[in-house]
Amino acid sequence: MGIVKAVCISEKKGTQKQNVKTVQVIEDFGFEKDEHAGKWHRQVSLLSYEKIEEFRKRGADVEFGAFGENLVISGYDFKTLPIGTKFQCNDVVLELTQIGKECHHGCQIFQTMGDCIMPREGVFCKVLHGGVITEGDLFFII
Repeated sequence: MGIVKAVCISEKKGTQKQNVKTVQVIEDFGFEKDEHAGKWHRQVSLLSYEKIEEFRKRGADVEFGAFGENLVISGYDFKTLPIGTKFQCNDVVLELTQIGKECHHGCQIFQTMGDCIMPREGVFCKVLHGGVITEGDLFFII
C-alpha cells in the first residue's frame, strides 16, 4: 500500500508542475487541466516519494512536481514493477505503460545536479477509470 504525497499539474507546457493537492482524473485522458494529458500511453506520471527524498539528501533543492511527475507516492519502487501493473486510488484505476523516459537536454535539474531521477525512476500510466485523487489518499496495486 502507498500514500499519495503530492498531486501535480502544469497548465502550460514548459512550466514546472505545481502541487494542486486534489485533481479530477479523466478516463483515457489524464489529469484535468494538465497540459501533458491526452489520448496516449503517458497520461499520468508517477514518481516514488522515497526516490525524491534520496535525491534531496544529495543536495537537490526540488519541490514536488519539479521532475514533471503528476503523482508522488510513498511505499513503492515503481521501476521494479512490470508493465501492465494496475493501481487503484479511490475510483481511479491506472495501468503502468512505460518505465523511464529520455530526459530532455534543457532539464534544469540535470544541469544543476549532473543527474535527474525521472528518466530511470519515473513511470507512466494510462487511466482505465477516472475519479478524484487527493493528497493523503491510499494507493494500491490491484
